[in-house]
Amino acid sequence: MKISVITVAYNSGATIVDTVESVLGQTHAEIEYIVIDGGSTDDTLAKLQPYRERIAVLVSEPDGGMYDAMNKGIAQSTGDVVAILNSDDVYADSEILSQVARVYEETGADCVYGDLHYVAYEDLSQIVRNWQSGPIPKNRFIGGWHPPHPSFFVRRSLYERLGDFQLNLKIAADYEWMLRAVQRHACSVAYLPKVLVKMRVGGASNRSLRNVASANRECLRAWRMNGYGLAVGLRATISKPLGKLKQLRSRVGQNG
Repeated sequence: MKISVITVAYNSGATIVDTVESVLGQTHAEIEYIVIDGGSTDDTLAKLQPYRERIAVLVSEPDGGMYDAMNKGIAQSTGDVVAILNSDDVYADSEILSQVARVYEETGADCVYGDLHYVAYEDLSQIVRNWQSGPIPKNRFIGGWHPPHPSFFVRRSLYERLGDFQLNLKIAADYEWMLRAVQRHACSVAYLPKVLVKMRVGGASNRSLRNVASANRECLRAWRMNGYGLAVGLRATISKPLGKLKQLRSRVGQNG
């Protein structure tokens, strides 16, 4: 099974090497690595040069934001499965892609997802928040549940069938796409119960209270875009923060 891993980057010189090495260090035999850079002005491209022969596609040009870059990467991909790992994230260990491929082979699922650790920017071993997804609930996204996008793997054929990320959403287009696939179209999913990705704190959706508010508004829009009424969207959007509180408690219990 060929897995296409897409990394989108912009002025990511401080973290891009960690990301690249976590992908190229995977034991899985069939990896297509795609890097879509938004025209960085720092040393991102220089940091990528030692790995250039092992990067199947490297594009550096201005884009319309991270979701536009993701769409470009998906268009370039040729794998059976597509993974998106941003330029400040890393895979938790070298066996992740092999284990994801095994779950696909055993289940035939459309999507495979797992758990995620938010970690300190300067210390990837320091857990800030433990996102333990758990098996998909019966009501799927309505109760506020959703998987972490960096730990969400998708068959490429599903992007061809359901379309790309919506560029009119600036923070929550990943949430909308998962909602579209898992909730609206009831695509089959399989849960791999382990931490797949370590994600540095400070992502676009949680960088500030303003961004958190904007993300919640976009999540509500995502429900409306997929044909659900206001009441259902509000229930899901209001329930999402409760799951985050459980994750923080889990982290305290784990490190305490």
